[in-house]
Amino acid sequence: MLNLISVLSGLMTLVLALVALIPLLGWLNWLVIPMAVVGAAIGAMSAGTAGRNLNIFVLVVSAIRLVLGGGIF
Repeated sequence: MLNLISVLSGLMTLVLALVALIPLLGWLNWLVIPMAVVGAAIGAMSAGTAGRNLNIFVLVVSAIRLVLGGGIF
C-alpha cells in the first residue's frame, strides 16, 4: 500500500517537474523537491522499490534543473 502511495506521489511530482522544465517556471521545482522527498521517504518504508526510485529520479531531475537555472529560472 505504501508503494502505491509513493508511486502516485511520484507521478504527480513528475507531472509538476515536467511543467517546471518550461522556461521561467523553474521556481516550481522548489515545490517539487520537498514533495519528491516525502514520496521517497514513503517509498523507503514500503517493501517495493518502484515508488522510491521514481521519486529519487524526479528529485534528481528537479535539482539539476534548479542548478542549471541558477535557483530561480
